[in-house]
Amino acid sequence: MVGDEDGGSAVAESSEPVRVGSVDDLDRRIVSVMRERPRIPVIEVARVLGVARGTVQARLARMERSGVIGGHGPEVDSRALGYVVMAFTTLEIRQGADAGVVDHLSGIPEVLSADAVTGPGDVLCRIVARSNDDLHRVIRSILESHDVIRTVTVLSMGSLLRRTEADLMAPRDA
Repeated sequence: MVGDEDGGSAVAESSEPVRVGSVDDLDRRIVSVMRERPRIPVIEVARVLGVARGTVQARLARMERSGVIGGHGPEVDSRALGYVVMAFTTLEIRQGADAGVVDHLSGIPEVLSADAVTGPGDVLCRIVARSNDDLHRVIRSILESHDVIRTVTVLSMGSLLRRTEADLMAPRDA
């Protein structure tokens, strides 16, 4: 259950889990307020939205149980950490080697994501590096897996649009 700054107990609105895609305007507004002010106490979210604290807590708990909300951690900017190069690398891998390749990639911290894809490659990786030389090192690390046959890399020249899954929860105009 979601904690509360004033020590009060939550009033459960419903024990029913959220169905896939089942969020309403209040859910969207709760998430929006919490994204704008990540450290806001639940009681303050309730005040801002004009609803009861228990309603906010119950909604958050329901969205957490269903997996709509996966965490409340800080957003980290890789550029601020010195990772100024971003690249997308497509891997061609040996048939049936998915698990081994994913295991290998999980040991390379600069590989931020790896997705199975259709087309000329098998896996698309989003990679960050401190420099082009560092990117070369990361790609060589990827190629240390004997299950990776070849790679094709493109450099990001700059992000034109950045969204997260949380943006899907933004309040919608009626």
